[in-house]
Amino acid sequence: MRERRNIVELWKRGNAVAMATLVRVEGSSYRRAGARLLIASNGEYAGAISGGCLEAEVLRKAQWMVRDGAHIERYSTLFDDTADIPYGLGCGGTVDVLLEPADTAEFEAHLEALEASLRGERRRIITQLPEGGAKFARCVLDAAGSAVFRSGPAVIDASLPLYDEILAAPQRLIVFGAGDDAQPMVRMANMLGWRTVVLDSRAQWAKRERFPEAEIVATSVSGFTIERDDAVAILTHSYEQDREWLTRSLAAHPRYLGLLGARHRSALLVRDAASELGWTLERACAGLFAPVGMDLGGDGAEAIALAVIAEIQACVQGKIGSSRRMTAEMVEEQVTRGSAARYQQTQCAL
Repeated sequence: MRERRNIVELWKRGNAVAMATLVRVEGSSYRRAGARLLIASNGEYAGAISGGCLEAEVLRKAQWMVRDGAHIERYSTLFDDTADIPYGLGCGGTVDVLLEPADTAEFEAHLEALEASLRGERRRIITQLPEGGAKFARCVLDAAGSAVFRSGPAVIDASLPLYDEILAAPQRLIVFGAGDDAQPMVRMANMLGWRTVVLDSRAQWAKRERFPEAEIVATSVSGFTIERDDAVAILTHSYEQDREWLTRSLAAHPRYLGLLGARHRSALLVRDAASELGWTLERACAGLFAPVGMDLGGDGAEAIALAVIAEIQACVQGKIGSSRRMTAEMVEEQVTRGSAARYQQTQCAL
């Protein structure tokens, strides 16, 4: 997402000349289909379509290659001096790159769709690829499936080569808690191009100057809605705030919900939230990562932030493996152990 922001920012300067988009990959490739490289007339560029193997070639020849309009260029990343496809560089595959000039309505529609996605608006881009006699054409659809752009009278023919792409909105991370440990978490999320929201009822912590990268920094959740695609991290270090926001977050079913804190404290919070919602402990635990973050080792705010961001990224990408999760049995054990310890302290005091 950060790369997408950089591309849009460069486009806004008004001197773009061409766009290269990776539309097909055969075999191994450093980048997946959908990777982009925007090239400006002054030599500036944003994005990447490989690990550095192809960028120099495309940058050097981009304006010349699009002089007659959009076309497909094929590059081999297999190391083979005798190959008919140029630039074998040892990465292990073949890629098809769509090169399109920046002076077309299709290009403008492409960049406007990228910009809209960064605002949180879903877009689908269907591009008829200029190969096999097909004419270059494009259709852009909004989240409801309505066309916001269509290439003149050209009709997208499903029997012709197409590149169909969904532009999802950037991941949104909601951080409940504006303490010092939240700052590196927000910075790392910003590096990934995520949208970040920081909420904390304590005005001395929830300040814009403490979180310049955040989209929203607020002391009240009035009117604020947690969406199903959101990632939520709860780390206020205030039991009452954590209980309120854990309850609210569980009910919203975000794609990721993490709770910072010691196991016993977390167990008490889960028990209270489940009771308030009328849920079983099993149901509450199933929607929660606690202790929050992957077990990467290390100590301090930055290490915790890395563990949390890594776990969210894995969860969002469907790559989550063995994260630390609480179970109903663990909650009951921790609550019972804490109650027993308090009883023993009371007896000793007597």
